[in-house]
Amino acid sequence: MTIEELLACVKPLAVEYYRLTGKPLGVTGEVGEFEVARLLGLKLEEARSPGHDAMDQHGRSYQIKTRSLSEAALKKTQNTGKLNDKEWDAALLCIMNLELEILEIWEADRVAVEHELNQPGSKGRNVRRQLSLSKFKEIGRQRWPVTAVAN
Repeated sequence: MTIEELLACVKPLAVEYYRLTGKPLGVTGEVGEFEVARLLGLKLEEARSPGHDAMDQHGRSYQIKTRSLSEAALKKTQNTGKLNDKEWDAALLCIMNLELEILEIWEADRVAVEHELNQPGSKGRNVRRQLSLSKFKEIGRQRWPVTAVAN
């Protein structure tokens, strides 16, 4: 069985578990990491690698954060989850719907992320090392889906 085939089995189970319990099954991060790596051509690191989750062919390291959100939740303030202070070059934010289908992937360079995390006044930023999804998008760029730029 391939990973793609396995995930095709896991996703419906996770969706049904959430429907029945109102709680996530706990596979969102793993599904997101695999799909981001596949879509962006990245190599996933071993589990529990310190600092980053994937690398590109040029040696650039990425921390991947995944959020599975309803349409209503996308309109509310949500955060990225903790951005660690280990070694990584950029962060990738994967936004999925409740069926664990990827809607968007955003990238923000570490310098921009650290600048925002170090702004005074927010416990979420300064202590928990989290950015709002809107702030992450503001300082980052959309990687997927690729959108055409109008001339």
